[in-house]
Amino acid sequence: MRTVIFDLDGTLADTSGDLLAAANLCFQQMGHGDVLDPFDDAAIAMRGGRMMLRHGLQRVGAFDDVLVEKFYPVLLDAYAQAIDTHTYLYPGAMEAVQELKALGYGVGICTNKPEGLADLLLGRLGIRAEFASMVGAGTLPANKPDPEPLRAAARLAGGDPAQCVLVGDSETDRATARAAGVPSILVTFGPSGHEMAALEPEALLDEFGDLARVVPRLIG
Repeated sequence: MRTVIFDLDGTLADTSGDLLAAANLCFQQMGHGDVLDPFDDAAIAMRGGRMMLRHGLQRVGAFDDVLVEKFYPVLLDAYAQAIDTHTYLYPGAMEAVQELKALGYGVGICTNKPEGLADLLLGRLGIRAEFASMVGAGTLPANKPDPEPLRAAARLAGGDPAQCVLVGDSETDRATARAAGVPSILVTFGPSGHEMAALEPEALLDEFGDLARVVPRLIG
């Protein structure tokens, strides 16, 4: 079976609002107030919890790796407590998933969000059952851009890892697909959408309504 594997944050859903809120709670506890902006810093949120903490601490001139590691678990806990307050699926995302399944493709998720948080979010959004596989950070010893999480997501979805495509929104996703020797489709509607063309993926996606036409051109 051919499979379409999706990244989660910034690809299927805009999770930046809840991620930034969790980071700002950490900065509040440090005495800095709300350091990150929900609009201007949305792209930073897609790069993970530690990156948000590093970026915010650098902004206020208080960067310290020890502080980043101390507050990373605090951030994860705060995020888990309010994981779907501001998060929303991108328009047409689940319609595209259903269309791909109707065409005979297996669908799965490969994300660097911690596995437990990814499962929690997908459950809250009511879409976990729509995906045949879900590989997150901690599922395997390695995370993206190592190709093995992508290959595992394809296998768990019932597919051949050599016959999959990765839909993502970042340089990490591009590098993961390249390492696995498969094509990538990068979305242009996420927080870093304006940067995707420079990564030269096999395809760019401006809206989910086009996905079922793009995938067959890449993997048949």
